[in-house]
Amino acid sequence: MTPGGGSGEEPTTRAGDPGLMLVGRLASLLFIHGQTTEGTRVAVRQVGEGLGRDLLLLDAHWGGLTISADGPAADLRVPATPLAIDMGMVGAAEALVAVVRARRVGAGEALAALAAVERRPPVGLARFAAAAGLGAGALAVIFGATDVATVALAAASAGAGAGLRRAASRLSGNPFLQPFLAALLAGMVTAAALALRLPASANLVAACPCMVLVPGPHFLNGMLDLARARIPLGAARLAFAGLIVAAICAGLLIGLSPEAAVLPAGGAAAPVPLTADGLAAGLAVIAYGSFFNMPWRTLPAPVVVGVLAHALRWELLARGASVQSGAFVACLFVGAVMTPVAHRFRLPFGGLAFASVVSLIPGLFMFRTASGVMALLGEPGVASLAIVANLLGDAATACVVLLAMTAGLLVPKMLLDGVAGFRSRGSAPRRGFGPVRPGDTDAAAAWCDRKPSGASRRAE
Repeated sequence: MTPGGGSGEEPTTRAGDPGLMLVGRLASLLFIHGQTTEGTRVAVRQVGEGLGRDLLLLDAHWGGLTISADGPAADLRVPATPLAIDMGMVGAAEALVAVVRARRVGAGEALAALAAVERRPPVGLARFAAAAGLGAGALAVIFGATDVATVALAAASAGAGAGLRRAASRLSGNPFLQPFLAALLAGMVTAAALALRLPASANLVAACPCMVLVPGPHFLNGMLDLARARIPLGAARLAFAGLIVAAICAGLLIGLSPEAAVLPAGGAAAPVPLTADGLAAGLAVIAYGSFFNMPWRTLPAPVVVGVLAHALRWELLARGASVQSGAFVACLFVGAVMTPVAHRFRLPFGGLAFASVVSLIPGLFMFRTASGVMALLGEPGVASLAIVANLLGDAATACVVLLAMTAGLLVPKMLLDGVAGFRSRGSAPRRGFGPVRPGDTDAAAAWCDRKPSGASRRAE
């Protein structure tokens, strides 16, 4: 959910070698925009198969990739920093990898098509702001909002925060400034609601606009790297995600400062009817799909999976299961279903999976923990004991639920990735990925084009 990435430099290649330039730019684009490290490795190998060359991703680290090109004496170094999530761009690039692997285009033609993929615009401001408002409002319903004021304030705050983020992106490429400013606005809106004594839940008005800022795909990609023993890269991804969360917490608490930076402690959320819960979960998935620039035609899959996962969790909780058990089972279902779906649509697992489970994240507990730390600093004596108890309870709940969700998503992912045929992801482009014809400069159109004539349509 953070913009940008990479250094803007070209891959260090032998002059005049279009094949090396192609694999370097493709690998960089995939790595920067949210593809898993393993997915990038597979793409490099598949491009090599199509070009008749021995290409291997030797190393991926925070800041760059090293690709072995026709032997160890010709290593290709590609500057790339994985800061962004753009599923549409990754999908278009993966489709291009497929047609190169099938030897339907050469390196020169693929480079022309790749240039069009690289020019894909980000999500439009109207869709971006609407998705932020929709996501925050849906999360408010899921977490027990029972009044229109709470939902409306959360949605309006998140929508305005999205506009603020887009404006900030034009002034600075810093990946932490945008979530900080959006969370700052959410805190200010909550402080104003408390000061005016509006009939709204301060917890939800503060937390829901901030939950749409949480960098879930970066966290999942980092955990996948750790699980595959890519320790430095996995740790760097987690550190990046953690710094974004820290920026969100800082912005929220500063915005709340007129009200002493304290979110009211709360117990369990009010039970939500299954129909409303499922509908809100589906709307939250649609919102996150828009954040990640997911093509419209691929959106139904995570929506259906997300609704079913949330219904499964709802049923488990109704039968007396713990919050962490419900989250684990729901995420286990999502991981098992979304792994083959991600391969089928050639999209990043992190973005698809997180969009499906976003309604399960314990964001309210995370932000209440941060607020409790600040409250503890200003409450001496016996009064601090109650704050400590609430703080420890919120922190423990957040940590355990996050661990349960991570295990539920990654265990089936790791198991299914080992199944024959998944890791190679097929030998040819799937139906729906149209041909990239000689002279075609719109790879995005070719990706979504189903017509034999190759008529152009830009991917949504």
